[in-house]
Amino acid sequence: MSRSSYKGPYLDAKLMQKVAAQKAPGGSKTPIKTWARRCDIPPEFVGHTFLVHQGKNFITVYVSEAMVGHKLGEFAPTRTFRSHGKMTEKSVAKT
Repeated sequence: MSRSSYKGPYLDAKLMQKVAAQKAPGGSKTPIKTWARRCDIPPEFVGHTFLVHQGKNFITVYVSEAMVGHKLGEFAPTRTFRSHGKMTEKSVAKT
């Protein structure tokens, strides 16, 4: 379910301040560490690098124009796919 249109996108205030500080003259280009996975990506975030918390560690996310309107958490998956059952000699011999 999406957010109501009259409320507008959810933007974390602290995250916006950190991005504004980087855009100011003399701002460093170090990645911004954040736990705000539900924050929408506005056009101001384009060109910045974020370290999005995954639950255990942080995933590096570089924001491009195609990501505008999505959430930060969409680009830092929380589940890792290991594999389906692997083929063994036993299972091949049964078929």
